[in-house]
Amino acid sequence: MRRILLTTLLALAAGATRADDSGLLYVGAGISKDKVQGITHTGVPFAEIYETSWKVLAGFRPIKLFAVEADYLNLGNQTNTFISGASAHSDAKAYAGYAVGFLPLPVPFLDVFAKAGLSHWKLNGSSGAATLPPSSFFAFSDQGTEFAWGAGAQAHVGNIGGRLEYERFRIPNTDDARIFSLSVVLSLF
Repeated sequence: MRRILLTTLLALAAGATRADDSGLLYVGAGISKDKVQGITHTGVPFAEIYETSWKVLAGFRPIKLFAVEADYLNLGNQTNTFISGASAHSDAKAYAGYAVGFLPLPVPFLDVFAKAGLSHWKLNGSSGAATLPPSSFFAFSDQGTEFAWGAGAQAHVGNIGGRLEYERFRIPNTDDARIFSLSVVLSLF
């Protein structure tokens, strides 16, 4: 009985969504320019991440003005080697869930949106020297969940679109994570 009810609700939502000219389910992937600066742990500075990386996303848009979305963000990694032979390495990734609001525009192929939600991040760091034992003087692995927000615009023709967006969330002991991304989005139905 639950399956029949769920199937009926999804079919009705898909029909209503198509009449509203928006896709019910969508997926996407893109490239991102990620910046996580000021990384420290117990006062020890680490390599700052400023790199081109990637992201994937999936969303559910039951009505034209609202969606829920999930992202995976590979924030990249960075290694700095110093003249003394010491090095510092950092890498980060995050999962995020958002409520997305779309601004009603009279242009049918363009969407402007803002989103707010939560990001679960993980940040690793290590420092050491290749010439002196032990090879790793210090290492840490932190993770947490913080408020996340973003904004952007997407243009679409049929069920294929391009999206440009900015996302930001707090990572303690850093100057926050800042992500600019360009993604391709496909509406499934």
